[in-house]
Amino acid sequence: MHPFRRAVEAGDHRAAEALLADDVVFTTPVRFQPYTGKPMAAAILRGVLRVFEDFRYIREISDADGRDHALVFTARVGDRQLTGCDFLHHDENGLIDDFMVMVRPLSAAQALAAAMGEQFEQIAEEARAAATEG
Repeated sequence: MHPFRRAVEAGDHRAAEALLADDVVFTTPVRFQPYTGKPMAAAILRGVLRVFEDFRYIREISDADGRDHALVFTARVGDRQLTGCDFLHHDENGLIDDFMVMVRPLSAAQALAAAMGEQFEQIAEEARAAATEG
């Protein structure tokens, strides 16, 4: 089992965040431009975990060299059921340096965008606080 999946399923946010590279590029399904940096990526992940209900990984796919992984999941946002995938790439140190999330269907992506929009002030504050601590 991938360490990120294990951390998320255990509810261990610190362990999940520890797997992110400092310069991780985080691409969300609801914003055109990616976010860069561990403080923002970690804050977004915490926000997503507050928004998603009934989250669970259902499949894990890895490439032969172990640097690329796809973690397929299901979740609910309000009354919208969604299927998504976390695409992870690891740098030479084994940390996640590229994290892209895709979700479907469109109505669930729209519900996710709205719910995350409501979280964004808190996400931005958490990221600012983490950046000044680091």
